[in-house]
Amino acid sequence: MGLLKKKQGSQGPQTKRERVPQAHPVGPKGIMGKTGYGYGIRRRWLFSNFFVVLAFTVIALGILAIVTAVGHLAVGTLLVALGTAVALIGVMFATNIFFIRSILSPLDQLTALSNRISEGSYGIQQTKKFDDEVGKLTDAINNMSMRINQTETLKTEFISSVSHELRTPLTAITGWGETLLYDESLSAENRRGLEIILREARRLSKLVEELLEFTRMEDGRFTLNIQQIDIAQELGETIFTYREHLRRDGIELGYTPFEGELPLIPGDPERLRQVFYNILDNAAKHGRDGGKIMVKVELTDGGEVAVELRDFGPGIPEEEMGHVKMKFYKGSSKERGSGIGLAVCEEIVRYHNGQLEIRNAEDRGLVVTVRLPIEVRG
Repeated sequence: MGLLKKKQGSQGPQTKRERVPQAHPVGPKGIMGKTGYGYGIRRRWLFSNFFVVLAFTVIALGILAIVTAVGHLAVGTLLVALGTAVALIGVMFATNIFFIRSILSPLDQLTALSNRISEGSYGIQQTKKFDDEVGKLTDAINNMSMRINQTETLKTEFISSVSHELRTPLTAITGWGETLLYDESLSAENRRGLEIILREARRLSKLVEELLEFTRMEDGRFTLNIQQIDIAQELGETIFTYREHLRRDGIELGYTPFEGELPLIPGDPERLRQVFYNILDNAAKHGRDGGKIMVKVELTDGGEVAVELRDFGPGIPEEEMGHVKMKFYKGSSKERGSGIGLAVCEEIVRYHNGQLEIRNAEDRGLVVTVRLPIEVRG
């Protein structure tokens, strides 16, 4: 995939696609010839197996000497021949072990590198040790990692730029819409239309804020204001704020507080309220058919506070479960949204050294658990 570069012309901005250098094909000279990828490994293979041929040749000559000339051949000469054969066998094993390790070790490192790239560590590089096909594979993976990193950077900058451009007009639309609602001369139909405009403007504003939050996380500008907080109080305020909104949508929000006193935990209260709000919002959108959302708080034996939020909707298909926390992933859901809400929640919880777990309930619905440590972890 090529990178897009801005090119300013007389007719406005245009895009120019830059071609990525293609890998050399493996043909008749690719495996067996000097100019192909196989020359380095082929050379090491021939070197190691030369001693195999030599060792077996000496052994064969020694056996032949024993059979045909035992009567007049000196015992010392036989021992020298056998000793030489044994030494050559030892060299054979050593060179073959070196040959195998010279391939397997770089491949293991490249496998680990590829796994890290697939997990999002774009731009990381592997040192090339041999100028052979393994070295060329290393160059290809390094180039892929660099290109993915450039593409991700370009995407993040684009999202950030567009989000900032949308923020100002959306703020103006929301502000003027709220002002116009105070006009008592508005007809019922105009008032209803204005409320729809406001609702959609607020939804887009929320989307823009999520995108901006995402770009801050991507480029390292995301920060936390850590302090000792009462997680039950933060959760209770979120539920109190959101309960009436859910009630208007016909969804019951139940809350089971912890029986006893929870210890204070280190955390950013604003960010954690954002996590709870996003999870409740997802439960309301995707689990509204169940008509109920249940929230409870527990203290685990592992020194964590666990906040569990469950809806009674259809849940998530098992084949999609491993992808729901990926950025911009929406799966088979038809609900509107950016697909980064859970990804943002995952990052916030991870910054708190906690865990965000998602699973389907045994009978019906989805269970989301936020685990936060009581003590600061190094």
